[in-house]
This record gives sequence, C-alpha cells and structure tokens, in this order.
Amino acid sequence: MADTVHRVLTLLALLHERRFWRGDELADTLGVTTRCVRRDVQRLRDLGYPVHASSGPGGGYTLGAGAHLPPLPLDDDEALAVAVGLRAAATGPVEVRASAVRAIAKLEAVLPAGVRSRLGALESVSVELRGAQQAIDGDVLAALARACRDEVTARFAYVAADGRRSQRRLEPYRLVHTHTRWFLLAWDLVRADWRTFRLDRIEGRVQRGPRFTPRELPDPDVARYVSERLGARVYRYQARMRVAAPTGVVRAEIGAYGWVEPAEPGFCWLETGADDLDAMARWLAFLDWELDRVEPAGLREAFARLAGRLEAASATP
Repeated sequence: MADTVHRVLTLLALLHERRFWRGDELADTLGVTTRCVRRDVQRLRDLGYPVHASSGPGGGYTLGAGAHLPPLPLDDDEALAVAVGLRAAATGPVEVRASAVRAIAKLEAVLPAGVRSRLGALESVSVELRGAQQAIDGDVLAALARACRDEVTARFAYVAADGRRSQRRLEPYRLVHTHTRWFLLAWDLVRADWRTFRLDRIEGRVQRGPRFTPRELPDPDVARYVSERLGARVYRYQARMRVAAPTGVVRAEIGAYGWVEPAEPGFCWLETGADDLDAMARWLAFLDWELDRVEPAGLREAFARLAGRLEAASATP
C-alpha cells in the first residue's frame, strides 16, 4: 500500500509539473506499465483530481480544472512562499520570488471558473514590486508562468522603452527576477531571435497558442544571460536617487544602464549600479541634472571626494 500511495503522489506531482504527458512517458518515468498508470489515474479521479485523458497516437493525460479545488502537492519552498505571501497580504506588499510564481501556476491550473474570476481581488496574486514603483499584473505573471511550464506559445501587446506598441508572438521559456524587475526570456517567432521582455510593459491579457518543441537555451545561467542582454548585470553596489528632470528625458539618456520611474511632477527616481562608487559618482556628475535623496551613503561620500578634487583643481593657477 505504501508503494501505491507513493506512486500516486509522484504521478500527481508529474501532472502538476507539465501540462501534458503521454501515457508511455508516465509509465517510463514511474517505472510501471501503462495499465498501472491508468489505474493510478483513476485513483486520482476518485480523490477529486480532474485528470483528463485523450486517446489516439498523440493521446495522454492532462490535469485540468474541476468543480472544486483539490489539495495541491506544494513542495516546501512553494508552501513557504504561499505562507509568506498570505501574511504579507495582511500587512503590506511583498516581493514575489520564483517559488511563489510556481505556486501561482499550480493554483490557477486547477481553480474552478468561479474562483478564478475573483482571483484579481487577491493581493497575494496581484503583486506590486515596491522597488520598481510599478504594479505587476498578477494575471500576466500567472499566465506566463503557466505558458513556460506548459510549453505553449504566447501572444501579448508590448510597449517598448521608446513608447512604441507592438503585438508579440513568442515561445516563453523562463521568468527572471533581477534588480526589482520581472523579465521574460522568450524566443521571438517574428524576429527569430532570443528576446527579453519586462512584465510591467505588457498590456492586456496574455493569449495562449499551440504547443512548441523547446529550443536549447542560449545560456544555462538564464539570469546572467538576461542581465547581460539588458546591459544591467548585478553590480556590487546599487544606488537610488531622485533626479530633477522629467521621466522621459532621463530614461532616454540612461537607456539600459538603470531603471527610471516617475516621482512628483518634474522629478523621477533613478536606480543604477556599479562595481566602483567613485566611478559611479563621476558618471552621474556628467549628467546635467540635480540629484538628491541619494542612497547609499557610500555614494554620497564618493560625490564629496569628487567635489573636493574638483575644488582643488579649480584653485590651481
């Protein structure tokens, strides 16, 4: 009996990890016969899990939504992420990490239609990333998490850095969290190239398309690849300051070397990074804008050292 229970739970976990499994694939993975897989699938159905089967050469099994929400086999990290998220919903927003995205994908995969329609009201799913000063649409985050997991194409409207809007059709592979932002790494089917997309620039709903055959990732270290493509790798020092200039002007000048977000009229917030604070101070000094509320303190000290050297140089005949 213990072996049967373990096998059925393993089968349930496999059905959560991937949208579609062929019967022979499940049998090989579990080390049993396809007849045993059919019996275990029926056991899951008897417990209330909506496992759908399709016949024919391409037939297999899919875990779908049912009339009620069955228990979910969350791993330890996912269970912790859900607990932290629920607590944070009562006390204020919290960053959602990769574990929480996996949990959201599992939840929405089996939610009944009535519950899913109310999902937008839950703060634990509608996530606001405070560091970026912009809200991430929880529906977009969950939809892309499912598309990555299910290996299906996706379509959405996207606003580029220069304000241009376009319809993007792509194969989504990974969601990456870096420097207070969420990014999607995907193969752009129109441009035939690997591209990264900021989730806060996606407009409207994400539409699912047909399944695709996964390509080899351009780099095993996806986070590093995305950061390098953005020109914003993880620096030793991170800085934040208020700039006395409009958001659009600063964003056009900074490009990929920092994040620019609106503040009060005539001001914006700039976040950037460097491995050397003195080098960062020299670079920022070339920008013809007034800066205040500068963090960290080390950057303010670097500005003071630079000002001292310039003052000494100006006093020299």
